[in-house]
Amino acid sequence: MRIGELARRTGVNERLLRYYEDQGLLHPTRRPSGYREYTETDVETVHRIRHLLAAGLSTATIATVLPCLTDGLAPTCPDLIADLRREHARITAAITTLQTSRTLLEAVIDTPLKP
Repeated sequence: MRIGELARRTGVNERLLRYYEDQGLLHPTRRPSGYREYTETDVETVHRIRHLLAAGLSTATIATVLPCLTDGLAPTCPDLIADLRREHARITAAITTLQTSRTLLEAVIDTPLKP
């Protein structure tokens, strides 16, 4: 299938699909005409990419994680779990920082104005 069809089937625009290719996340074949050719597997790969992005992973991290995932999001590489635990800790720390910032911001908002 061509890139327009992949975009339609995944809900991801063509520009973003080309970005995924640039980041090493997608590997379409090229027709003699230069057009990209995608497979059914690429549809699933794009869905995995979107899930991993939604989980807070960067495209660089996803590039190392994708080859270790099969059957949806099932890990197959022994080192993957340790890497994902580090990412989980990073995201948890970011959430804690954001919650602290939100609490401080709420305190400022709730403080009455001084005349």
